[in-house]
Amino acid sequence: MPSHMPDNLAKAAQRGEPSYVWRAGQDRRFRMIEAWAGPRMQASVFEDGCGVGAYVKRFVESGSQVTGMDIELPRCVEARHFSEMIFCGAGEALPLPSNSQDLVFNNEVIEHVQNDRLAIAEMVRTTKPGGRVIFFCPNRWYPFETHGIYWRGKYHFGNKLFVNYLPRVWRDKLCPHVNVYTRRDLKKLFTGLPVKFIHRAVIFGAYDNIIERHPRSGKILRAVLQGLEGSPLQIFGLSHFWVVEKTAAQ
Repeated sequence: MPSHMPDNLAKAAQRGEPSYVWRAGQDRRFRMIEAWAGPRMQASVFEDGCGVGAYVKRFVESGSQVTGMDIELPRCVEARHFSEMIFCGAGEALPLPSNSQDLVFNNEVIEHVQNDRLAIAEMVRTTKPGGRVIFFCPNRWYPFETHGIYWRGKYHFGNKLFVNYLPRVWRDKLCPHVNVYTRRDLKKLFTGLPVKFIHRAVIFGAYDNIIERHPRSGKILRAVLQGLEGSPLQIFGLSHFWVVEKTAAQ
């Protein structure tokens, strides 16, 4: 991250922005979590990178025993409106006992950490044998880089077409603030860890912003793109959705 970037822009770029408003996209993802978590939803749940608590609130309403963490203290303060078990910390060093959580959830966060391999290892470490890690993260083959780029001393927010299709060395120079993953990239992060892959898919977004501006055409777009999930064309989806189960204690 360029050191001369204004602090507010640097944080937005490096940390990402959490979900502030609960809309169709968040609701859909939560239903996916419920389906793949099963009875673990009513046990101990840890959200790694909870932001301002949008998902924490839903976990609490579903009967989960929720602990949440975020690296930004102001976000933790907001999230504590929904649960007292919120703390500030980094994903590479979780202050939780090993084999203690039935479900660990991470929503579009691992791409922002300094060491994604270590962050994944920490999520697995804290999960109980038979527990699950569920996460979403950016797909490299989505046509747009949704986090913007850094170019000629200035950060340019917004969707940037085909940036992620560039050779990795060029892509990473334009996007030093955020990572992006292929299926192979993600699999490598779990090398040597006691897990099995339960479900690995690529999903499209809910396109709530487009629907807000253009309701009819936006809903058609969402239906068409989400209809591609499960087909070979899912490779161009927005995010990876993985469900990983821990197989042995650490």
